[in-house]
Amino acid sequence: MHTRSHATETGAGLVVESPFIWRARRPGHRHQLVCFPQAGGGAGAFGDWVHQLPADIEVVAVQLPGRQNRILEDAATEVGPLVRTLAQALRPVLDGPFSFFGHSCGALLAFELALALQARGGPRPAHLFLSGQASPVPFRDRPQLHGLSDEEFRAEVLRLGGFDEELAEDEDAMEALLPPVMDDFTLWERHVMPVDARLDVPITALVGASDSRAPRGEMETWGAHTDAAFDLRVYPSGHFYLFEPGLSSELLEFIAGTVLEP
Repeated sequence: MHTRSHATETGAGLVVESPFIWRARRPGHRHQLVCFPQAGGGAGAFGDWVHQLPADIEVVAVQLPGRQNRILEDAATEVGPLVRTLAQALRPVLDGPFSFFGHSCGALLAFELALALQARGGPRPAHLFLSGQASPVPFRDRPQLHGLSDEEFRAEVLRLGGFDEELAEDEDAMEALLPPVMDDFTLWERHVMPVDARLDVPITALVGASDSRAPRGEMETWGAHTDAAFDLRVYPSGHFYLFEPGLSSELLEFIAGTVLEP
């Protein structure tokens, strides 16, 4: 495990503090935004956010086994143990006001972790931002991807637009990049989702207007999982709207305004 004195710079200000935590420390911050990456993604996906968010917000990105600096580790195969491990790993971080942001399968992980924290009496996020991912009921009922052939799965992933054209045509690159995505779909599609679970935390659902994996109607059903406020924000793009420069700025401005409001 990394200690502070042996922390590893990952670029864009994020530092590896432990196997599960990459953080850009901001002394005096008022709020932490804990980010959970998309299917197959790593903590580095949020590196650019560090400098786009105001100094009052400290970015913490969750790194899962089998990604980036943990590429040689086996991916998680059960959600329960992963959530319990994460709750323990994040304890040193969740020592003040914080919110969760999760995209794609990362939204499901953020939701499950929030449920686990609530069940044990806290600490609890001030807000949940759930992006590009249908809520548990429609997710459970949709056709599963992890049983597809390699070719069919690849076609489905490419249709979502997660890889640029040059990368998609590079066989070696795709051979390395697709297995972690499949690992995530396998993890979540085999998991029994908590379809009746409710949080007492405000939820904002966020989605690209043309995201075929998370139609607007399915995003609205996240509202059934909170006893607090719910809203839905739709952006004019697809599944990976959050990494497009203009939309990313708009998204982060909204998040900052929400978590820092008096």
